[in-house]
Amino acid sequence: MSRLMIIGCGGVASVAIHKVCQNDEVFDELMIASRTVSKCDALKEKLQGKTKTKITTAQIDADDVEALTKLIKEYKPDAVLNVALPYQDLTIMDACLAAGVDYIDTANYEPEDTEDPEWRKIYEKRCKELGFSAYFDYSWQWAYEDKFKNAGLTALLGTGFDPGVTSVFAAYAKKHYFDTIDTIDILDCNGGDHGYPFATNFNPEINLREVSAPGSYMENGKWIEIPAMSIKREYDFEGVGKKDMYLLHHEEIEALGRNMPEVKRIRFFMTFGQSYLDHMRCLENVGMLSTTPINYNGQEIVPIQFLKALLPDPASLGPRTKGKTNIGCIFTGKKDGKERSIYIYNVCDHQECFKEVGSQAISYTTGVPAMIGAMLVATGQWKKPGVFTTDEFDPDPYMEALNKWGLPWKVEENPVLVD
Repeated sequence: MSRLMIIGCGGVASVAIHKVCQNDEVFDELMIASRTVSKCDALKEKLQGKTKTKITTAQIDADDVEALTKLIKEYKPDAVLNVALPYQDLTIMDACLAAGVDYIDTANYEPEDTEDPEWRKIYEKRCKELGFSAYFDYSWQWAYEDKFKNAGLTALLGTGFDPGVTSVFAAYAKKHYFDTIDTIDILDCNGGDHGYPFATNFNPEINLREVSAPGSYMENGKWIEIPAMSIKREYDFEGVGKKDMYLLHHEEIEALGRNMPEVKRIRFFMTFGQSYLDHMRCLENVGMLSTTPINYNGQEIVPIQFLKALLPDPASLGPRTKGKTNIGCIFTGKKDGKERSIYIYNVCDHQECFKEVGSQAISYTTGVPAMIGAMLVATGQWKKPGVFTTDEFDPDPYMEALNKWGLPWKVEENPVLVD
């Protein structure tokens, strides 16, 4: 039996918490800690009586390393699952090291203030040396490798769907289907309709930053950067139909490129409707996606944070979102000297997710793998000292857990390839 602390109580955290409570044969105790403790208390009230898991709650500012370390030491969890904001990854890792517990998250670190001179200097050096200019990258967390190794602790990074499941798909393909993988195309299709003219399916600040940034992909071990949304393809997705998708920079490309250097090309595509793109370009053109504070009527505001306050809360989209997601990876390579291609993917229904846990499929497809990663670390199946992404462990128990906990996957031989 395991005791888990979850930091965060948003849409993804809610799904992970529901799944932890369903998995009460593994997780007998759970603490939900967040800045807004009323959210934690409401979720505890909803779940108590439906699970054998003993739930407690706490108020915490995840930016306060000292207070967070104290809370972790008092509760003594077997692991900490971070489903707060990516801005807080490093402070939570610091607290886990100080308290001596394993760490798990779903998305890699990025700074809240992208104009901070100290961070900016490091960022611009990385852009020049590596050739991609996304605000998020693994270097900040990979720098903790020796600290976690010396402490005998595990840090599992990026156990959401993409990154997370997509990287496990890659490890599974490598283990069971290929002698060598030549190309990986990661396809993320959301065919859901929430009825709003414009809304984001996860944190608007993070989402809009990601989409408006230059795209990039890895070829022959090097980054190739392109203007934002400049490479477009159409693909016919099972359960959704034909959708336009665009090449974006995404963090699992960086990890897969490091851990599977033999792969010649790795790309990431995400689907977008024209209405979403039109709204986003308009907002970008008038400065609403800026992270630079401005003075308005004597008060300092950050435009993208103000926009976030105006947009629908992603957690509120569940009841009104219809349709399906389809997320997976197309692999090409060789097996026994012969050319081979496969597509490993999951189709998830927004309304079915809402019936089960009160969430739309975007939060569901991230929250379920978060629980699975936490389970594998807490039970010792994925435990070794250091900092790792999900492709660095045996994929089989994770793939088995996906089928068991609500994200069944399929393998299609000879799929249509992306040109």
